[in-house]
Amino acid sequence: MAFTIFITAPQLAPAGLRILEGAGCRVLFMRDGSSAAEVEQTLASEPVDAVISRTVELSAAAIRSCPTLKVISKHGVGVPNIDVAAATERYIPVYVTPGANAQSVAELTLGLMLAAARKVAALDAELRAGRWTRAQDGVQLAGRRLGLVGFGQVGQRVAKVALALGMEVEAFDPGLRGPSPVEGVALHESLETLLPRSDVLSLHIPLNARTRGLIDAARLALLPRGAMLVNTARGEVIDEPALVQALGSGALFSAGLDTMAVEPLPPSSALIALPNVVLTPHVGGSTAAALEGMATGAARNVLGFLTGRAPDLSACVNPQVFSQHNQSI
Repeated sequence: MAFTIFITAPQLAPAGLRILEGAGCRVLFMRDGSSAAEVEQTLASEPVDAVISRTVELSAAAIRSCPTLKVISKHGVGVPNIDVAAATERYIPVYVTPGANAQSVAELTLGLMLAAARKVAALDAELRAGRWTRAQDGVQLAGRRLGLVGFGQVGQRVAKVALALGMEVEAFDPGLRGPSPVEGVALHESLETLLPRSDVLSLHIPLNARTRGLIDAARLALLPRGAMLVNTARGEVIDEPALVQALGSGALFSAGLDTMAVEPLPPSSALIALPNVVLTPHVGGSTAAALEGMATGAARNVLGFLTGRAPDLSACVNPQVFSQHNQSI
């Protein structure tokens, strides 16, 4: 049986596309990868069996409009753009591709950390403007303490490199129990004990009701004066006005941000005017290797489910659909 697979983007990495086409699937792409209206229109008018969701919103209305929809896979791990509750109502599992982009996100985290410590973006701008500004206030990371909020696959990779740089590393992750998975990394039982010890704070947590606005003014104030903050998780986990205030006042030395509360970042954003912020446009997973890993993982997720070889439950964000479906029969 040929399945219809809808990709909510104009393209998919070739390795993932080959898997779908090799299975005889009919593959639909979007013309405009940012149009939620196009997503809804396609699902309402096409017999879609599975959605591979990129970054555009996959709304409750879109999910409910497609009676043939059976499975969704995120192209990545964050699902704030997917109405998981609506999928659960329909007994539709929502899968993710854990670990597929972890190395690329970890590498960008380290790049932003180094750039923020040495004011790379500001100094580059000075040179391009014809000024030989040899700032003398860069921060050496060796000997500094890195605090990691979230200690999954990305955080653990960051920790290993930071230790090699000569940093001390400590972490908080409420989902971890027992000894640290990385030798030499001390685990904290609360965020409030980690923050005062973090010369550099790096965020590696999903966006959900508990983490939205987690790093607010009160928690930023717990950081040592002159600390740095790096965020390659989700912009909404930080109270952005509070961050702007801390950066402008000198309470924070600098920040490196790959994610922002509003994306694309508006030209009017106060972050753009701050010289001690390094900004990238949510590209932590945007390397060829990561894109291929996410594409192949998502393709295998949907094909596996559709052909009766469901992926491991650990990759499903709403595993309750299976028990609910059984009870409803």
